[in-house]
Amino acid sequence: MVERYVMSVDQGTNSTRCILFDHRGRLVSVAQKEHQQHFPKPGWVEHDAVEIWQNLRRVVPEALSDAGVDQDQIAAIGLANQRETTVLWDRRTGAPLGRALVWQDTRTAPLVDALGEDPGEAFFLDRCGLPPSTYFSALRIRWLFDHVKGVEQRARDGEVLFGTMESWLIWNLTGGTDGGLHITDVTNASRTMLMNIRKLAWDEELLDFFRVPRSMLPEIRSSAESYGEARSLLPGVSITAALGDQQAALFGQTCFSPGDAKCTYGTGSFLLLNTGSDLVRSRHGLLTTVAYKIGDQQPAYALEGSIAVTGALVQWFRDRLGLISSAPEIETLARTVEDNGGCYIVPAFSGLFAPRWRSDARGVIVGLTSYITKGHLARAVLEATGWQTREVVDAMNADSSVALHQLKVDGGMTADNLLMQFVADVLDVPVVRPMVAETVSLGAAYAAGLAAGYWPDLEVLRRNWHKAGQWLPAMDPERREAEYDNWQRAVERSLGWVRPPRPS
Repeated sequence: MVERYVMSVDQGTNSTRCILFDHRGRLVSVAQKEHQQHFPKPGWVEHDAVEIWQNLRRVVPEALSDAGVDQDQIAAIGLANQRETTVLWDRRTGAPLGRALVWQDTRTAPLVDALGEDPGEAFFLDRCGLPPSTYFSALRIRWLFDHVKGVEQRARDGEVLFGTMESWLIWNLTGGTDGGLHITDVTNASRTMLMNIRKLAWDEELLDFFRVPRSMLPEIRSSAESYGEARSLLPGVSITAALGDQQAALFGQTCFSPGDAKCTYGTGSFLLLNTGSDLVRSRHGLLTTVAYKIGDQQPAYALEGSIAVTGALVQWFRDRLGLISSAPEIETLARTVEDNGGCYIVPAFSGLFAPRWRSDARGVIVGLTSYITKGHLARAVLEATGWQTREVVDAMNADSSVALHQLKVDGGMTADNLLMQFVADVLDVPVVRPMVAETVSLGAAYAAGLAAGYWPDLEVLRRNWHKAGQWLPAMDPERREAEYDNWQRAVERSLGWVRPPRPS
């Protein structure tokens, strides 16, 4: 019998990956290609959507070739994607109307400030579960309408399509200008500020408020169902899943029960807590989001704490400061000292996300003395990720009826043992890493395989999960709280740095 596999496409912030998984959830082959990051102005972050589509066209054949697998052996394709990143393209030609605006981009900050005053945060929280923030797609669409001549009218005339990256890739995979499917799934739609979080449909009041025509929006589908067949790249292969990358990681970590939580440590870090069928309204700065929806089953919801800068701080330390030549070196450098020497780094490069949501914050280094070495700075870089995680977990424990008892972790930063030990220490709970670190890709594969009948049920997926590493808390409680107090004082010094322009 010919072995069959599920193909996962992970279109992330820095690269596009194609991974094949087998029945036991094991990684069979992987191909990856980075794309260029464009920073045209301070706070602006852009990607070339055409480059990303071309990169997908390169990595798919490479992954198949490396595994010695024919495309007929692919049971289904699942996609995971960087969320909120906004692409507008011409319905007739398929050409993007400029570069994609990335989730990290902060150019919409003035609009966020205005929305916070009128109509106010409650208007949005009630409808879409999200506060006004530079994070979400609707504000990027509005910015493009306001700043790119003719785009809004063309959208009203039905000439322009909007999508996040999974919509853009599925449209191209299924024919593009020749009948390509214009769809999204509930997890990605829940990050636009345009979908009603209860009805899982585009919200008329939100569309009217942002003046976004419905004709440019993709059809909202569940996270795992048969969308259609690829016509380009993998002709005839079924596309059966799409999830935002963090929801995919929750799925890949098999966090299927209320109270299960995971944190993905990548460019930013994202902690999601499964709340089941309960739509929990956060009172402490977290996001209410859709975790996943399998076929016609009821959706599962989650509370999410989004941290804008974690791995990106290590990249900054490497690329902008030149203090290390590769990311793994930061652990070695940090181990040259016993502690942070009284130095704290708050990486508010694009403001602060959960639980504070302060777009006026900017990065600070506090506690500098002549004693501080690059080793202390390296340790402060890693500790910033731990303390930001602690703030989010405190908010989750305050919002949820079930206190966090264990944190499942994944992503590139989990290879740093010093960091993972620090996270366990500051949370005072065990931190556990699975055998398969590529949980975003695995989650997309699991959802696709479920929809295609490759796996029969969630219980089989649970049995595939195996522990690879565990870190147990070992920090003295008094030290933990003293250091946390220092961190919070450092954060206070990052706030209010960006001031509104003075009236002319």
